[in-house]
Amino acid sequence: MTELLSRVLVPIANEADAADTYDALVDYIDTRTTILVIHVIENAGGEIDKAGVEQRTEIAETAFKALRGLANADDVSIETGIHYGTDVAATIHAAADERDATAIAFRSRGGGPLLEFLSGSVRTKLVTEGDLPVIALPRDGIE
Repeated sequence: MTELLSRVLVPIANEADAADTYDALVDYIDTRTTILVIHVIENAGGEIDKAGVEQRTEIAETAFKALRGLANADDVSIETGIHYGTDVAATIHAAADERDATAIAFRSRGGGPLLEFLSGSVRTKLVTEGDLPVIALPRDGIE
């Protein structure tokens, strides 16, 4: 491990994403690493939300529990938090600043060019906006 990954912020979407992201990250960290795991609940900004906050909070807590179980087995420190915002990438960058992260690491969940164009691409914003290094973890098994 390098200092780059000493306090790595890792955004996750759900339980499966938490496990897949940890599997992709584990080869690059050790017991000196603190993983700052966050889940962003996207506010619709005055529009109708996709799901209720309670339901999305439950999804986050289930994902945190799954990731804690994996990290505890490897003796890796985990800090978790739920963040709210209308711009997911900006919220991730703000959380990284608040938590003194040394880098952001994420595992892309895919999506083609049309989806990227329509969504404003969180992954593009993660890489092109903000002051921290951003690590795109490999997506094994994805064709």
